[in-house]
Amino acid sequence: MLLTADIGNTSITLGLFDDNALVEEFRLASDKDLSLEEYEVLLKSLFKDFKVDGCIISSVVEELNKKFKNAVDNVFKINSILLSTSINTGIKIGLPNKKEIGADRIANAAGAYILYNHPVIVVDFGTATTFDIVNKEGVFVGGVIAPGINLQLKSLNKFTSKLPRIDAAISPSAIGSNTTDAILSGVIRGCACMIDGLIEQCEKELGSKAVIVATGGYTGIIADYLKRPFDFINPTLTLEGLRHLYYINT
Repeated sequence: MLLTADIGNTSITLGLFDDNALVEEFRLASDKDLSLEEYEVLLKSLFKDFKVDGCIISSVVEELNKKFKNAVDNVFKINSILLSTSINTGIKIGLPNKKEIGADRIANAAGAYILYNHPVIVVDFGTATTFDIVNKEGVFVGGVIAPGINLQLKSLNKFTSKLPRIDAAISPSAIGSNTTDAILSGVIRGCACMIDGLIEQCEKELGSKAVIVATGGYTGIIADYLKRPFDFINPTLTLEGLRHLYYINT
């Protein structure tokens, strides 16, 4: 079986594939303080009933790259692949500095390139809200990076004296009649407006309409406030992109 690991700033998403089928999915905290041995114990516990014979890792947390790869290799006795632009990315990257591209964004672009028509815009709701854009020629041309929903909510609480820390939720109205509803309007509805506006501007630069694909944890909340609905919602797009990249590199 193939293990795919997406190490983000907040969490590590693990997907286990049997051929093309995603059979298990787990989520761990992205804890830089855990030791190699502790990650090995976690992996042994999670996958004790499975035979893992391959792994590909996407990481945006530099401090975990070597530690997590070594843990995977030690537990499963394999040589896992760490995604970077030095391997076959499965897609042309049309950016001047390829090394600054996050591995998760490469996986998103590769997954979108395989699964959907072009041009395609992937909107990924993670710690940051990102757009990954593949043009009609199948070239990853770049995208957008903005603060994620949870990051906005945390920042409002941290950098103000009176605003409370609240969780992401449905915004009941555009005009908030209390502090909580006002924050939800600004963050949730504001994010939807940002997405609508940026999609319009990106399509103008692309010169045509694009397929809009959403992935990430807050997709369901944001979708209700968009003028233009997502064409597809694919919660496992990053993992599917990683699966594709593993096979074209082995």
